[in-house]
Amino acid sequence: MAESERPGNPPAGQRPQTFQGLASLRQAMQAAQRTPAQPPSAPVAAVPTDVQPKLDEFGRAYATGKRKNAVARVWIKPGNGAIRVNGRDSPTYFARPVLRMIINQPFVTTNRLGQFDVMCTVVGGGLSGQAGAVRHGIARALTFYEPGLRPILKSQGFLTRDSRVVERKKYGRHKARRRPQYSKR
Repeated sequence: MAESERPGNPPAGQRPQTFQGLASLRQAMQAAQRTPAQPPSAPVAAVPTDVQPKLDEFGRAYATGKRKNAVARVWIKPGNGAIRVNGRDSPTYFARPVLRMIINQPFVTTNRLGQFDVMCTVVGGGLSGQAGAVRHGIARALTFYEPGLRPILKSQGFLTRDSRVVERKKYGRHKARRRPQYSKR
């Protein structure tokens, strides 16, 4: 039996893309910028035409994103793809390429990379949680700016708040679940 025919494996055209390293990730992101987004394979529910974009007086869409203990306030507007986080550029604030990739995922999925300027403020948590919060906020702001993008973002899971948080420490334990070491004598 071929690997693609095994039960539980998706057909060859629907496999998730894997990357061998940062170079292949950069190539995939550049290819996504050049090629138009392919329509999703699953049937997408029709978006009502009477849904209007929610914009402020400056033509921006605002949304709040959350992840772990981080909260991000995100504004997007048409532009050239500049992302500013707490007054600094995203490569400066999020030095790791993986965190910048996480932030760009909603744009890559909807084929809007380089079309929107993002301005956000993030508080709480660490860098990983903050990147997840910014991604959540960008995805929600995109749905407010272009309501037709909601089914694509929803199917990829970008609109769902990742509720996993650190488990609290309990009394009598060293950490959340770590018991004190047993002593025979």
